[in-house]
Amino acid sequence: MAIYHLEAKMVSRGAGRSAVAASAYLSCSRMLNEYDGVQHDYTRKQGLVWQAVFLPDMAPVEWQDREKLWNAVEETEKTKDSRLAREFVAALPIELSRQQQIALLQKFVREQFVAEGMCADVAVHDTDGHNPHAHILLTVRPLTETGAWQYKTEKEYLCVKGGEERGFTAAEFKSAQAEGWEKQYQYKVDKKKVYMAPSQAEKCGYERVSKYPKSTKYGRQNPISARWNSEEHLLVWREAWATAANRCLELAGHAERIDHRSHAARGLEERPTVHEGVAAQALERRGILSDRCELNRQIKADNALLRELKAELKKLSDLVVHTVSAVAERLEKLRGRVLIFCYQLSHIRAGRERYQDALHVYRPQMARYNGLVRQIKDKSRERKALLAEKKALPARKIFKHKELAARIAELTEDLEELRSEKALLLQQFEYAEDAGAETFRKDIAALESNLEKLDEQEQKYSAALEAALHEYAEVKSQAAGLDPVELYEARQAIRLGQEAAANEKLEQVFGSKYSLLRWMDAKQAQIRLTNDSLEEYAARQQAKQKYKSISQPVRKRNHEQER
Repeated sequence: MAIYHLEAKMVSRGAGRSAVAASAYLSCSRMLNEYDGVQHDYTRKQGLVWQAVFLPDMAPVEWQDREKLWNAVEETEKTKDSRLAREFVAALPIELSRQQQIALLQKFVREQFVAEGMCADVAVHDTDGHNPHAHILLTVRPLTETGAWQYKTEKEYLCVKGGEERGFTAAEFKSAQAEGWEKQYQYKVDKKKVYMAPSQAEKCGYERVSKYPKSTKYGRQNPISARWNSEEHLLVWREAWATAANRCLELAGHAERIDHRSHAARGLEERPTVHEGVAAQALERRGILSDRCELNRQIKADNALLRELKAELKKLSDLVVHTVSAVAERLEKLRGRVLIFCYQLSHIRAGRERYQDALHVYRPQMARYNGLVRQIKDKSRERKALLAEKKALPARKIFKHKELAARIAELTEDLEELRSEKALLLQQFEYAEDAGAETFRKDIAALESNLEKLDEQEQKYSAALEAALHEYAEVKSQAAGLDPVELYEARQAIRLGQEAAANEKLEQVFGSKYSLLRWMDAKQAQIRLTNDSLEEYAARQQAKQKYKSISQPVRKRNHEQER
């Protein structure tokens, strides 16, 4: 079925990426990055279905060659952390034919990006025939009417006039200066450096200590770039993709639709799945369990269970509540839901305890690891300095040589012990020998993320349990006018079947992780929460009295016949 996926990300030098490499990847071609001299070859990559370059009217025609386009981008951006391009990855509706998918993509790119002045490098990939998706690489610097690159940000000087401070660009300052605005420079006032206007500094006789005028930290952003980079515009693009895809699906006669909104915005209680990615799927194909794929399987199973419970709830609301059999069925089905929620909460809390225990181990060990690394660095630095000092020391200073040699030997022994302790610590966590503190941080972050997810799940199932218990209490109050013995017997007649159905659902959801002991604990928790023990005991006693009163005349009559 059609799914919504539109992922936006930046191609930045600061993240170790290049626009030329990104273009070579999406077009499955070989391209030379003239900025750093690296050639990127993706000609052996499989799955390219279609590719094209879209240019606005003002762009140079030679940029139809994607290698020239992205080398022009690389040449314009000077800093080591420059943002080079914006990339979108969009899932194409699988219900559409290939030509319909390409037509949808072309229309969307032209209307949303090229019409705004961006150059777009676009390709469609589909490696296995079941995952058609588009890569869209966009320029982030606007173009002038003559096809030259505009600025992203412009220097903005903070000028003063009559105690008021205002920002001006270099072009704006020329006219502002005639109106009395002055740039501010640093002057030495006692032992401090203070920004002030030259006219004020001359009156006080202060000495200027810097030739650079005061300016805003990041400059003034190009308004076109500011709009492209805004969160609001990203939401517009996301909605536009859903609208365009739904229009194509409708024209093609398909009932499926996609929605760009989150589950929360749509009022859905189901949890959204996470993006698995090619690396996780490759692990799964090799028979290795991936955390992301395993999490998605659990989410899908939870969602299926939630949908089934909602369907059961709807059925329960439609039942007639005024007969013994209907009330008994409703109460036992609600009891089954309480059992499921109790089991889920027990499972979640056990998982949360495991993650908390793991964090209690990882955090102090990370601090210990950092301490060891710090000691190794300090002692290595000291040992290196002593070796250099010993090497430069004249041979005649024998006692100093001995003193330095003893200290160097002591440091060498300390370093060996510290490195052994570090290696044992890494071995304890099954880390590679060259692993660093970042490995600890990543694992701790993963544990904390999982802990947050479990907290969210616990809140969701706790709320569902409260709702089920509230409904259970309401049904019991409605049954106050019924014969308690008849109701008890009707419930006992169907209880085993309802328990077996609830147990089967849990076995399907948890698979090999299902625990019979946890199921027994859930039953004990259900008894405490629903508080049925006293009522069921009273009903059993009444049933005994009822059958006793019926059986006594029968026994007496039989006894008289025997006489």
